[in-house]
Amino acid sequence: MIRSKVSKRYAKALLSLGQEEGQFEAYGRDLRGFTGFCAQHSEFRQVISSMVFPVADRKKILQFILEKSDFSATVKNFLYLLLDKNRIGAIEEITAYYESLTDNLSNFARAEIITPMPLKDEALERLEKVLEEMTSKKVKMQVKEDKSLIGGIVVKIGDLVLDGSLKAQINGLKESLKRGGIS
Repeated sequence: MIRSKVSKRYAKALLSLGQEEGQFEAYGRDLRGFTGFCAQHSEFRQVISSMVFPVADRKKILQFILEKSDFSATVKNFLYLLLDKNRIGAIEEITAYYESLTDNLSNFARAEIITPMPLKDEALERLEKVLEEMTSKKVKMQVKEDKSLIGGIVVKIGDLVLDGSLKAQINGLKESLKRGGIS
């Protein structure tokens, strides 16, 4: 809970700077790039976020990596600040919240689409149109496959989950039968 509040505070601060400088989208790309680098290089992430190592040593390692990047000076300074305040370990959470804030500013909604098999392009286009009408926002869709669904589709937009999968319908039927005394 505390980490979440802190992450939101840092994300809001960077967004505020980004808005003042007209660079909030570029800062988001830089954050995603750094977060992706951390995900690919878990040893790096562990070292820079571990308080076992002196801050000066961790800062040298971070500096070495950031010098090779084309991140903006503001984002680099932001990452140094996170390191100094021992918050660099929350970079994924900060980045996720930053993205949700920028999505709201840009009138975007992120939708996770889960299907048992790939959808045809025309079906994806229709789904995107329906979701845009439903949310009154431009929708960025991420499609994932999950063979355990059997059939149907699951759509997640923020806290809203629309589960039209056969698996959910079967589970719902089982629960209804249990409540009715049939096992």
